[in-house]
Amino acid sequence: MTLAPETTDLKVQLRLTDGWLTVCDLSTLLPGRGVAALLPDGEQVALFRDRAGTLYAIDNRDPFSGAAVLSRGLTGSHQGRPFVASPLLKQRFDLASGQCLDDEAVRIRTYEVRAS
Repeated sequence: MTLAPETTDLKVQLRLTDGWLTVCDLSTLLPGRGVAALLPDGEQVALFRDRAGTLYAIDNRDPFSGAAVLSRGLTGSHQGRPFVASPLLKQRFDLASGQCLDDEAVRIRTYEVRAS
């Protein structure tokens, strides 16, 4: 299946402590695929867009391996909760809350995200 490219000028923005940061064009985010972006402080964020158009932004670093790979993980849903599974050790992280679905003691950072 081929997706038609979007013809929009909307940008994806993250809320950081000092305001909104533009990180990419909305057309860069394809449903079910992640994109990594570098933040001003050197950290990485993983951005996702689901088929309904909802945007998610989480820390790109997998807390189990330490590698910045979550943007390359597989997306899915479990009991109505959207998640990304790490491509390395397969732990699943709730895209809305950052909670690890396989180890309740682990949570990753989430970011407020919008298209503007």
